Amino acid sequence: MTPFRKMHFGGNDFVVLDARRAALPITPARAAAIANRRTGVGFDQMLVLEPSDGADTFLRILNTDGSEAEACGNGTRCVAGLLMAESGNGHARIRTRAGELVAESRGNGQIAVDMGPAHFGWQDIPLARAMDTLHLPLARDGVHDPAACSIGNPHATFFVDSVAELAVPSLGPGLENDPLFPSRANIGFAEILGPHRLRLRVWERGVGETLACGSGACAAVVNAARRKLTGHAADVELPGGVLHIHWRADGHVVMTGSWMTTFEGRLDLNAYPA
Repeated sequence: MTPFRKMHFGGNDFVVLDARRAALPITPARAAAIANRRTGVGFDQMLVLEPSDGADTFLRILNTDGSEAEACGNGTRCVAGLLMAESGNGHARIRTRAGELVAESRGNGQIAVDMGPAHFGWQDIPLARAMDTLHLPLARDGVHDPAACSIGNPHATFFVDSVAELAVPSLGPGLENDPLFPSRANIGFAEILGPHRLRLRVWERGVGETLACGSGACAAVVNAARRKLTGHAADVELPGGVLHIHWRADGHVVMTGSWMTTFEGRLDLNAYPA
């Protein structure tokens, strides 16, 4: 039986497995089976800690459909909290497919994660062809003209009058899989509340609508600031909680928020189809 930990921020939930000392038989099919909320444990992402030279861990991130993600802001923060508790240090270095992310404790249960620089080149997001990433030629059912960027993973942000009125479950699948996004995309819907606050709902690639998306919050503030709708620092109201995002002058995006462990348990990984 393999120990696991269930963690979350604002309902964006994770199953965390530790493979730093011994490899675990995790496959896309097995991850998708464990993600099932009726016959498995249920999660938005599975986070697998693996060995890494020069960092505290390499973090492998699997979505509910078994696909692998480059980055996961809230998941990185949860793992950073575990690593800090383990080491007694107030900082952690975590390698991901998006690069090395540095986290530090801010006290009172808050952790800040440097998500690295935002990228705006069409090929960096990536998009299917060259275009202005501040204004994508994309519209569907009343939403239009999103801005795109990469926070280690692809994001498109639509700016709307009210997120409460949107049928995100209907909009999300088609936008995520639009031919404009060869690697699919995370789709954000942002409502500007003021120069330093916005409200956000996110359809996550390979997952669906989640209660909180850390990299989506980063992308929303970056894209809002690029459009001069907000400043470079803002609080983001997600359905499950609030994150503070700061797009620094050096181009790096820092996300600050809380994290928690819900429960611990054990899994028979081989009981799930490989």
